[in-house]
Amino acid sequence: MDVIKGIAGNNFVVVGRVGMDMYPAPGEAVETADTFTADMGGSSANIAAGIVKLGGKAALVTRTSDDSVGRFCINKLRHYGVDTTHVTPVGGEARNSLALYESRVAGHQSVIYRNGAADFEMTIADVEAVDYTAFTALVTAGTVFAAEPSRTAAFRAFELAHAAGIPIIFDVDYRPYSWPSAAVAADVLSRAGAMSDVIVGNDDEFGFMAGSKDAGLQKARDLAQSSAAIVVYKMGEHGAVTFTGDQELRTGIYPVTALKPTGAGDSFMAGMLSSIAAGHDLKSSVMRGSACAAIVVAKPGCAPAMPMLPELENFLATHTGPTTT
Repeated sequence: MDVIKGIAGNNFVVVGRVGMDMYPAPGEAVETADTFTADMGGSSANIAAGIVKLGGKAALVTRTSDDSVGRFCINKLRHYGVDTTHVTPVGGEARNSLALYESRVAGHQSVIYRNGAADFEMTIADVEAVDYTAFTALVTAGTVFAAEPSRTAAFRAFELAHAAGIPIIFDVDYRPYSWPSAAVAADVLSRAGAMSDVIVGNDDEFGFMAGSKDAGLQKARDLAQSSAAIVVYKMGEHGAVTFTGDQELRTGIYPVTALKPTGAGDSFMAGMLSSIAAGHDLKSSVMRGSACAAIVVAKPGCAPAMPMLPELENFLATHTGPTTT
């Protein structure tokens, strides 16, 4: 499978959640706020929106609650240009996820409501309704594997993507609050990683899969040498190491004055994939993903903060440059 060719097709089927984000004015705490801005959230939805804003195509596969919040999420997906053909409402007590977070770094608080999450109701039938040959790559984030029936459905989507000959891009995105136990998460995320062609995660996430943080870097290296074509090991302010075969690329970050700590990973993924699709080499694509992450943490919101191509190019042209490694 030609992974780069698949990404270069720039037409992604993205599996995973969409939710509602609510946040007060920059610097204000949730508990003292009187007004909030509402927009779209959820890792997979954010990645899809970021891809579209940078010129690609993306369709989301998920379940939403059959209520006003679910319809809000669908309307926001359409606002950002994400295809909602495979976004299916589910009734009953299932509810869309809700994130309340603050646009501040010192004392930052995030509260995530994920009880009875609608996206965990995604079924095998939902993913089997997708024509994977109509897309050039599949993208998902680890939360999709945290509960049933979504877990089994997501693994089925992986099988169908492989059968269609399109690469799988996996953001580990480990969120402990979504999982029944750390042991289950380590097993399931490792299985998903072994099936993926591109894996992106931070040092904590690879360390978690490896059994200890000290072993995380070697875990990333091993995956690149055994099953994955590209593995990106992110280290926060210390940059990233990207593995492809026997090659290791070390890259820095673009320092900015951060307004909040959220949204960076989703924007990084969208920026990296869109840059590969545009013909940039792997190192440049990782750096452009890092620039997208820097842009997002410096502004309120997640999906609305993700750059369009002119903003990304202007940032790269005017920034003093990345840190060295």
